[in-house]
Amino acid sequence: MKEFTAKTIVTQEKTALRMGSGNLEVFATPYMVALMEQAAAACVSDTLPAGSTTVGTQISVSHVKASPLGAEIAAKAVLTAQEGRTYTFSVEAYEGEALIGSGTHTRVMVDAERFMSKLNK
Repeated sequence: MKEFTAKTIVTQEKTALRMGSGNLEVFATPYMVALMEQAAAACVSDTLPAGSTTVGTQISVSHVKASPLGAEIAAKAVLTAQEGRTYTFSVEAYEGEALIGSGTHTRVMVDAERFMSKLNK
């Protein structure tokens, strides 16, 4: 089973207050989601053909515990299925040993140049 863990520290820029997703200086849910996506993308990046990348297409998560400024957050993505170009991951985020969020995430492999060329059409 392939997995990858991405880490970050909760700074002012990563709080709900600064992000506009809430009024408190706690780790923002959008940053937790981004860290989960970062872990999932990195999990399979070394297996992709040259010129390919993955893009997120679906994420469903719960954010169940607040984390203060200075906390170290680790997001783990575990590849649970692959069908053709579609990758499915189980994602979890932790502050130390405490689970702060979990869910599922789907990414699809694309040719990066072809994908970008479609943006202005």
